[in-house]
Amino acid sequence: MTLNGKHALITGGGTGIGLAIAQALVAEGAQVTITGRRLEVLQEVATKGMHPLVMDVRDEADVIAKTEAAVDARGPIQICVANAGVAVGKTAQKTDMDFWRDMMATNLDGAFLTIRESMKSMLTTDWGRVITVASIAGLRGLKGGVCYSASKHGMIGLTRALSEEYMGTPFTVNALCPGYVDTPIVERNITSISERAGVSQEDALKVMTEANRHKRLIVPEEVAAAALWLVRPGSQSINGQCIEIAGGQT
Repeated sequence: MTLNGKHALITGGGTGIGLAIAQALVAEGAQVTITGRRLEVLQEVATKGMHPLVMDVRDEADVIAKTEAAVDARGPIQICVANAGVAVGKTAQKTDMDFWRDMMATNLDGAFLTIRESMKSMLTTDWGRVITVASIAGLRGLKGGVCYSASKHGMIGLTRALSEEYMGTPFTVNALCPGYVDTPIVERNITSISERAGVSQEDALKVMTEANRHKRLIVPEEVAAAALWLVRPGSQSINGQCIEIAGGQT
């Protein structure tokens, strides 16, 4: 139980990657605050050691208030996982400013606010880990995903800058960059790709599996295993890194 007594906060913790990371941290003894916009989803998946908290990462006042509430309830946040995100593909010419701003507000602004507020308490301790859940799309452009790619590139820039800001301290900041992961987001994208491209859902799924170098979808537990490595002893020299989880070189 290497994380006994540690308080973790995970945004988007009710499904997919966020939930898998929450389960992995709880298994190591952490108390985990899982956040999202739908209380019923959080309550349905929460097990012992998981604490649901409704929070909208797009709303600065809400992030400030809810993070303070989590710290009051369970102590300083020493593991912050900025995972909440929107993944919808649109070409540049079909991307209006409402779509652009909403995705940036969730993926990039939300990550920044979550980390900033979590680190207020983290910096009062002698150890902390910040993990952003970016994407392979944050390392290379994703065709048909202009806004998504830009938001994830921004997350990686945020990760690298923060790692420099706290270099030489007991706090590290790293990014996980998965390829296509078998989550509800992929399920929604199957329908979206099928409708946009006029192909079958089977062919739409093939588009995503073929994009991963090992030609299969990644399971959330594989991403969670990487997150767990970053918070275990021996990870202190891993800092400012973008860890690719995509079945091969991008």
